[in-house]
Amino acid sequence: MDDAQPDPTADPAPAVEAAPARRKESWWDTVRFLLYLFVGALLLRSFVIAPFSIPSGSMLPNLMIGDYLFIAKWPYGYSRHSLPFGIGGFEGRVPDGLPDRGDIVVFRYPGPKNEDYVKRVIGLPGDRIEVRNGVVILNGAPVERRRIADYAMEISPNSPCRGAPEAARRVPGEGGRALCLYPRYRETLPGGRGYDIIDQVPDAEADQFGPIEVPAGQLFVMGDNRDDSMDSRFSLERDGVGLLPVENVLGEALIGFWSTDGSAEWTKPWTWFSAARWARIGGTY
Repeated sequence: MDDAQPDPTADPAPAVEAAPARRKESWWDTVRFLLYLFVGALLLRSFVIAPFSIPSGSMLPNLMIGDYLFIAKWPYGYSRHSLPFGIGGFEGRVPDGLPDRGDIVVFRYPGPKNEDYVKRVIGLPGDRIEVRNGVVILNGAPVERRRIADYAMEISPNSPCRGAPEAARRVPGEGGRALCLYPRYRETLPGGRGYDIIDQVPDAEADQFGPIEVPAGQLFVMGDNRDDSMDSRFSLERDGVGLLPVENVLGEALIGFWSTDGSAEWTKPWTWFSAARWARIGGTY
């Protein structure tokens, strides 16, 4: 059989094009990527969400030392404290927002310390606030409060049994870990918003306060651990918060993303997981 001959009328086979050479990334490409990443993280932290860690027990039983949470930056608008290093340089909030009573807020301390605090909003501008025998009196009416089961806190390296000896009671718990029992109450604000508080002793100094009227542009805030919180019941001169300027509010507590009992060691990565309080991750406020 004769060999097949090429058809002279057929189109010639297309030439195979060589793939373009891949451009080698320069050092400037890496720097530019890192710069975009930094700016994106900065914008996210300034305008959307930011992390915050709980440094004290003033918000027990709802927030524990070692809790890490995200705060929402948008609910109340933005102030100069919302931006890094206060670079905005403007007064007030844009847009002008105000927390609701009962919100847990993170704020820039209004005194000389460059620190962020967390407390619960109890009084808004125009409210008349008084505390008598530990009971909050809001605009002339006592805030509803009822005794509920003791709060059982697991004692750990960052959460000792701290408080009045007659109130903070150490008892054995499951698995050989001790618990600290605190007297717990359910407080319900007008409108039905409720939350748990700790009131250790009936005759603590700050159980008697006021009355005062909250001025325009300010808030009255309290810790949920009422006898272990330097809040609006204490002046700045006494290392308290005093009346909190609204513009100092950074955001609202949103969700917990990590919690540790303080037993982890950086040089022992496996302890990062054994120290985790898994049940507290994902909690909302």
